[in-house]
Parts: sequence; C-alpha cells; structure tokens
Amino acid sequence: MSTLPVYRWRLAPDGLATRRQLRAVGLRPGGQDVVAQLERPRRRRGPLVAYLYLVDLAKPVRPMTPKRAAALAKANAARRRCPACHMDAGYVIPSSLGMCVPCAHPDEQRVA
Repeated sequence: MSTLPVYRWRLAPDGLATRRQLRAVGLRPGGQDVVAQLERPRRRRGPLVAYLYLVDLAKPVRPMTPKRAAALAKANAARRRCPACHMDAGYVIPSSLGMCVPCAHPDEQRVA
C-alpha cells in the first residue's frame, strides 16, 4: 500500500483539483483514484483534509435529464414535509428535530 502525497493548504501543484474545484469548471473525477491529499491545519483539532484528482483525467458532468430533475425535486419536497403534521414546512426539516419547529416546540408558538 503506497501513501498519498500530502500538500499543505494552497500549495498543491497545478493539474490537481478537489471535487468542488472540478465541479466549478463543469467536471467530475470520473472514477479515477485519488492521487494526493490537501491538508489545512487547524488550531485545536486535526487538519481538514481534501482529496485531489488529476484535472486531465476528469470527465464532463453528466447533463441533468428531465427524469433526474423530477427525482431531485421529489426528494427535496420529502425533506420539507413534516412527518408529524404532514405539512410542507417551507424549509428543510432539521434532522436534529425530526419534525418542523412548531411540532417540535408547540408550547413556544410566537404571537404575531
């Protein structure tokens, strides 16, 4: 097992990019293996780590089809629906609550 080269924050060589950097220019890793990692030091915790991919081997992002767009809209709508009152909350339900805020805290209703 070989270890990956590690670069410090903002010191990665040209030709390598993170997933987000690839996505910003309309690319995706496309099944290639990670070639290096980037570390951003933090004071009281371990460093933040990002994996780097070769830009030359990256492939274009797949286009959004109507069926994929419909499936994404349905999934996002399910994240907004409260399981307790079955209403659209108007925002994504926090996983920490598991339901909309009025159902989670019924005694703290704001008076307008």
